[in-house]
Amino acid sequence: MRQEAATAQVPADVASLVAAEVARHVSGLRAELERQIAELRERTPEDRAALVVFSGDLDRALAAFVIATGAAAAGLETSMFFTFWGLSVLKKKGARAVRTGFKQRMFALMTPAGTEGLGTSKLNFFGMGAVMLRSMMKEQGIASLEELMAMARDLGVKMTACTMSMDAMGIAKGELFDGLDYGGVAAFMADASRARVSLFI
Repeated sequence: MRQEAATAQVPADVASLVAAEVARHVSGLRAELERQIAELRERTPEDRAALVVFSGDLDRALAAFVIATGAAAAGLETSMFFTFWGLSVLKKKGARAVRTGFKQRMFALMTPAGTEGLGTSKLNFFGMGAVMLRSMMKEQGIASLEELMAMARDLGVKMTACTMSMDAMGIAKGELFDGLDYGGVAAFMADASRARVSLFI
């Protein structure tokens, strides 16, 4: 009887061991699958648009904000990263910071202090090109740069000023519009790496 009981007990033990091994193997496969899915999600673009605004020209700034507002209106989470000359687009009208360095003072004199001082990339003719462009846009009922910027804020477009460029060009936060984000290239890459659309203007 004892021998028969031992013989009957062996299959149950084996079944238990097999079940435990299968469960362990399945758990490992599930963890690996979840890891691969997480990696795939990180590489999959989201409904985002990321723009670098490098130019301080009126026509290019207009193009940047037309695209940004259009993307935001279409439901894309939109961000704009302003660097070097593009920082002029974010300056308050007439705002001037106190600068101690000669080169910084020269930069301040040579760069526009506000959107109204932006020239065109072509046919500027000492500012006449910008005046004519604004006049033609008004006649055609096209939104001005200032109106597009206000629209972008209303649509939740994220605008980031490049802190490295600000330091290099001697631009202080007090010279720029309120409600901006500040960051370096890492801040832009965090947005651009997940974006479906990335543009350099």
